[in-house]
Parts: sequence; structure tokens; C-alpha cells
Amino acid sequence: MRQRLVPEAARKALIADGMPPLLARVYAARGVERASMLGESLDAMLPPALLKGINPAVDLLAATIARNAPILVVADYDCDGATACAVAVRGLRMMGAKIDFLVPNRREHGYGLTPPIVELALRHPRLGRPALLVTVDNGIASHDGIATANAAGLQVLVTDHHLPADTLPPAAAIVNPNQPGCAFPSKHLAGVGVMFYLLVALRAHYRGVNPDSAAARAPLQTLLGLVALGSIADVVRLDENNRRLVHAGLRRIRAGQAQCGISALFSQAGRDPRVASSADLGFLIGPRINAAGRLADISLGIACLLSDDPAAAAEHARQLDAINRERRDIEQSMREQALTSVGEPAADAFSIVVHDPGWHEGVIGLVAGQMKTRFGRPAFALAPTADGQGWRGSGRSVPGIHLRDALDLVSKRAPNLIARFGGHAMAAGLTLAGDGVQAFATTLEAVLRETVDPECLQPELLTDGLLDPNEASLELVETLSRQVWGQGFPEPVFTGQFRVLGQRIVGERHLKVDLMAGRRRFDAIAFGRDQPLSAESTLAYRLSINEYRGLRSLQLVIEASS
Repeated sequence: MRQRLVPEAARKALIADGMPPLLARVYAARGVERASMLGESLDAMLPPALLKGINPAVDLLAATIARNAPILVVADYDCDGATACAVAVRGLRMMGAKIDFLVPNRREHGYGLTPPIVELALRHPRLGRPALLVTVDNGIASHDGIATANAAGLQVLVTDHHLPADTLPPAAAIVNPNQPGCAFPSKHLAGVGVMFYLLVALRAHYRGVNPDSAAARAPLQTLLGLVALGSIADVVRLDENNRRLVHAGLRRIRAGQAQCGISALFSQAGRDPRVASSADLGFLIGPRINAAGRLADISLGIACLLSDDPAAAAEHARQLDAINRERRDIEQSMREQALTSVGEPAADAFSIVVHDPGWHEGVIGLVAGQMKTRFGRPAFALAPTADGQGWRGSGRSVPGIHLRDALDLVSKRAPNLIARFGGHAMAAGLTLAGDGVQAFATTLEAVLRETVDPECLQPELLTDGLLDPNEASLELVETLSRQVWGQGFPEPVFTGQFRVLGQRIVGERHLKVDLMAGRRRFDAIAFGRDQPLSAESTLAYRLSINEYRGLRSLQLVIEASS
């Protein structure tokens, strides 16, 4: 455990802005320098004009809508892709577009706008032949698919946030904050955020042409709940701009102004949307959408988010919940197999690679995440491709190791090994040609050994230091819960000295603890821990609220002990 550094100038500035000292310490340690940086207003949202390619994209959409030509959204099969698709369809319909969507099947078509997806698009069952394809949360790596679309006479507008390769695909327009030459300061927009920005720019175009038109008055604020859900579910870094977007979305969800599908998913999860938090979006709602893309068809999740019929949305949510339960069972089995396969990795190993011919491709990312967390190493999990001729892998990384760049180095060192790859610093995917798992594992390990600082492989829990027992309260928890926490802006973890009065196992694998600090007693729980604490323990913990039979009480969630 190590306490976060707190810049003194920022801490003092926050206190001068009227912030309580404890909160000033927490926020200063997360890069907040003035209270205005925590504002919830979208007035300070970064302007769309900073996005490279935004004007050609707006012109392309406006021209297509003007001639009533059909537009087809090609989405990704995760929650970011599903919410980006729903935002695109809902938003462009507000502006008069003739529009529908198409999503690849994970096992049949792979990721992104591939040539087979273009062939499906040409004979879309509801829309017919489109004039324009709009990718959401994908497309920046779809060179072959976009070339196929161009050859068929289709224009392609790419909206994406993934890192591009050395060359950009031949699209008619590209909006991606991570493309070369883009001056947009926030490189961490989710795919749904990129699409929302494009709609804001398109509405501004219509306001300049005809301020009284329906398109100029499109209520894009109604889409912010979807933007918040996709951003949190995709675990993008919560920089100031993303926090503002998520804040705005949560505010609408709490006010009962979310889409029917989001409300239905909250109901299915047994959670009151009036007290919705970013954790609810990340751990309760997002996984139910993601489950459809992992095991079945993400179109079910998109249908849920597009539904304006409460009864239909409730049925979609029920089906998504059932799929998510199945996903959890499969994930548990695969995780146990992966742990057995790995055993105890070498102490000096830089990576973990696990695979099994019986694994489900839709769950490998979750298994990779479990391995990364368990061993503190970048981890890949692989399952056979649908045709059995290769392997599809998903990886998760640790801070300081850029996974997509590592794959780029692997592909250059072994040119015939990786058929395709893409992703971010913390998560990436790939397809291996043939039976190349061992060669991939060996090459990845060599690349990381040569390029990575071993300090990155020393996991360390960062805390916000000591918390006076008398400051721990329900009011403090509620204050903290109103903030947006997540990737790059983690929830506070405090430390303290405690005397253990009693402890017992509950739910077969969780440690329930009675604690004393100073003159105060606390209820605490350590999830997934079956080893007892010492009679006198230094604990790192989060503050939470335990609700039982209508009663609310303070509870400490133990993260670590020493």
C-alpha cells in the first residue's frame, strides 16, 4: 500500500474554492486543480470543431439526409458499440434520416466492417441497399471492408476511438480523436462519445441553415444516459470531459429521464435508478448488454436501448438478464480452467497466455481480465475461431504497458503470426493464423522483456491515506457517490488502524468483520477473502452503504490488509 501524492498547490486551491479539506485531498491527488474541473455542466464540454474530420462528416450526413438516401449503422458487439448504435439511430432519426443498423456476429463475421458485413449490408432486410455506411466504435482498422464498400458504390463514414494503424482506411470521412493530426484534447472518448459529438456538430449545422427546423431543435440531451452507459462500460479514462458527459447522463437517469431500456435494465438488476451511480452502469447494467454480444446477438441489447415501449423493453431486459446469468456460469468454468492451466507462473514472467479448444470466444476477454488481476501481468486468453483454422484472443494490461503497441511489435517481429489486431493501451484483441498460440506467447514474452520496465509488474494499491474515524459517515458516502468514479479517476481508498472484535465467513467466500477504531465500531466486509485478519490490522478500505430490510448503515469494504 502506498499513499497517493497530493499536490499541495492544488489542494490549497480547492480549499480556497470552498471545498472541505478531506475532499480537497482526494481530488487534488487525482489531478483536479480547481473546483470548476468537477463541474457537471456541459457548457464547458470540449467543442466538436476540434475533432479532425468533423466537417466532412457533417457534410456527408447532411447531404445523404437531404436526398432521403438510406443510412446503415454498422456497430460493434459490446456495450459501447450498442449504445453508440442506439445514439446514432435515435439521433439521426431526430434529424430526418432514413436509418437502420447492422451488427456483426462475433463468431461468424469477426470484428468491424469486414467484406462479408458489406455483402450483408447490400441486402439489408429492413432498409434495402444503403447509400451510406456509418461505423460506430469500429472501422479505423477496416481497410478491406471499406475498400469492398467503395467498390460496390457505398460511401463509408468512420466514427471510432480505437488506435489506427500506420495508414488510415479509404473512407469518405473519419472522425476519431486518435487519428494522426487530430487536435481534440481528450483522446479518451468512447465510441458512443464520438458519435454523440458528431450529432452535436450536425445539429449545429442545421441551426446555421434553418434554426426553426426539427433537426436544429433535436433534443440530443435525451441521449446522454446512453452516452454515460457506454462510456463507463467501455472503461475509458474519465478525464474532465468524459466526467462531464457521464455526470450529465447520470443526472437524467436519476431524474427518471432515461430510455425505457435503461430503466428496464435497472429494474431487472434490482437497483433504483434514482440513486444510480457509475458503478451501477459498469457492474450491473453494462454486463447485461455485453452478455448479448458475448453469447448471442448484441442486436437484442440494441433493441432494448431503442425501444420506446416499456413492456417490450422489460421483455428485452429479462432476456438479457438470462443471457448474463449463463455468461457468469461459463466465465466461472473458464476461469477455473485457466487458473489450473497457469498454475504458479514464473516469478519473472512478463505475461500470461492461456487457451483452450473448448472455450467460448465471447468470454475470453473476461478471463484475460481475471488473469491480469490475479497475477499482475498482461494477460491474453484465446479460443478457436469459428472455422477452427485459427485462434481469436483478447488481452488486458496493467498500467504502464501499452498492449496494442506490444501487439504491433509482435506482428513486426513475426510477420505471419497475427492475422489482425487492434485495441487500446489497456485492452486489445487479435486473430492468430493457424496453430500459433505457443509462438505468440513466446514472442509476446520476448517483446515485453525488452521493452517494459519491470516496475510495472509490481502491483501496488494506492490509497488516499488515513481517514479520521469520526469523519466516516453516511453523509460522506453519499457525497462521494455523487461523483463519477472509474478508470483514471478511481474511487477513494482510505487506510486506518483497527482492532478486530470478531470475524466470520458469509456466503461461503466473504469475510464479515466487526472492527473498532478509536471509540467507534464499524461493520466491514472483505469480498472473496477466506483468511482471517490479525487482531490488530492496518486496513485499506472503501466506504459504502449497506441496505438491509429498509435500513441503511455504513459499511467498510476491505481492499487489503497488513
